Amino acid sequence: MEVKINKDIREFTENVYFGLNMRQFIFSVLACAIAVGLYFLLRHRFGIETLSWVCIIGASPFAVIGFVKINGLTAEKFVWHFIKSEILMPNKLLFKPVNVYYEQMKPYYNKKKKENITIPKQKKHRKRLRIKFSVS
Repeated sequence: MEVKINKDIREFTENVYFGLNMRQFIFSVLACAIAVGLYFLLRHRFGIETLSWVCIIGASPFAVIGFVKINGLTAEKFVWHFIKSEILMPNKLLFKPVNVYYEQMKPYYNKKKKENITIPKQKKHRKRLRIKFSVS
């Protein structure tokens, strides 16, 4: 007797109906109900081809919400995280590079600057070599 077990237990989903889990099944039924409702509501205003596209467009968001996972999150969790990060707590990240070497050597550089300002540099005088030429 063999029992199949997922390698990662967190990915386990219980199949309820037609191999769908409860969430997928509910959103599939909701998408079908929306499509049928749109058909009966708009069948007198549009032709068959246009009405079929309206039904598909109306039902597709509910089907997507039920089946799609973005970064391992369901649609409502993803929308909540998006609203939280972009609207409720927006942050502007600013990159400021830090020169670690300069920060460590800053006291030394400041000390040298003070020494250079307080003590004027003395010029070294060079002796000129004078060569006399004589013509004989």
